[in-house]
Amino acid sequence: MSERLRIGCDVGGSKIAAAAFGGDGEMRANRREATPRGDYDGTLAAIARMVDEIERETKPSASIGIGIPGSISPATGLVQNANSTWLNDRLLEADLSEKLQRPLRIANDANCFALSEALDGSGSGVHCVFGVILGTGCGGGLVIGQSLVNGPLGIGGEWGHNPLPWPRPDELQATRCWCGREGCIETWVSGPALSADHARAGNDEADAETIAGRAAEGDEAARATLMRHVDRLARALASIVNVVDPDVVVLGGGLSQLPHLYRDLPQLMAPFIFSQSPAIDIRPPKHGPESGVRGAAWLWS
Repeated sequence: MSERLRIGCDVGGSKIAAAAFGGDGEMRANRREATPRGDYDGTLAAIARMVDEIERETKPSASIGIGIPGSISPATGLVQNANSTWLNDRLLEADLSEKLQRPLRIANDANCFALSEALDGSGSGVHCVFGVILGTGCGGGLVIGQSLVNGPLGIGGEWGHNPLPWPRPDELQATRCWCGREGCIETWVSGPALSADHARAGNDEADAETIAGRAAEGDEAARATLMRHVDRLARALASIVNVVDPDVVVLGGGLSQLPHLYRDLPQLMAPFIFSQSPAIDIRPPKHGPESGVRGAAWLWS
C-alpha cells in the first residue's frame, strides 16, 4: 500500500512554497517559485504545477492544504483581506479545486503557522497558542485544544488590522495601511514598518536585517529603532493577552529571528497586562520558515 501524503502550499507575496509530508511528519519533497504578482491565473497555474511536480516525484496522490495571506469569507466563498490583493474577491478554493481535481482546504497563512507550531512545534503540549507572523505583513492565528479558531467571519486571530494600543504622542500621526484604514498595528510592527520608522527618524533607508546588523555592531540609531519597534510590539501583543490569555505566544516570519524580542518582550508587555502576575511565554518557532507549509498540510489532520 502506498504512503498517504499531505501537501501544503504557502502562498506568499514574493514566493510560493509547497512540500509533501508523510505520516511521520517528515518532508518527502518540496518546491519553491516566485509568486506571479498581480496575476491570479498565473498564481493558480504555479500552485498546480508545483503540486504536479511533487506528486510525480513522490508517486501517490495527496491531500492538499493551502495557506494564503488572507482568508475565505464563509458568507461568500470569496477571498478577503489578502495583502496579495489580486487574490481578493476571487473564488480561489473553487477554482483551485477544479484545477487540481480534488477537494482542498484553505486557511490564513498565520493560522497555518500557528497550527504547525501548536501541533508539533514550539507550542505543542499546551492548550492555547497564539501564533504571530512578523514579516512583510503582520498576521496572527489562534489554536485552542489543537484546533484552529476561525470564527463565523473567518477572521479569528486577525490582530494586525486593529489600531496600535496605548499610543505614544509621536504615534498619533497614523500611517495609512494597504487595507485603507489608518494606524493599523501592521503599519507599526511589520518588517517594512520597522524600516519606515528608521527613515522617519532621520536615518537612511535600510531593511530590517540591515538595521538589526548595525544595532549588533553598536550603531545607536539602529538600536533606537529596534527599541521603538519592540515597545510597540509589546503593547500590541499585550492587548491580545488581555483578551485571549494564551499559554504560549510563538513568533514567526523574518523578524522572529531577532533575538532581543525574546529577551525584551515579556518585561515590556508586563505593565500592560491586566494581571497581578503578568508573566507571558514568548517562544521562537521550532519549524522556522517551514511552519507555513507544514500547517497548510496539517489542515487535513
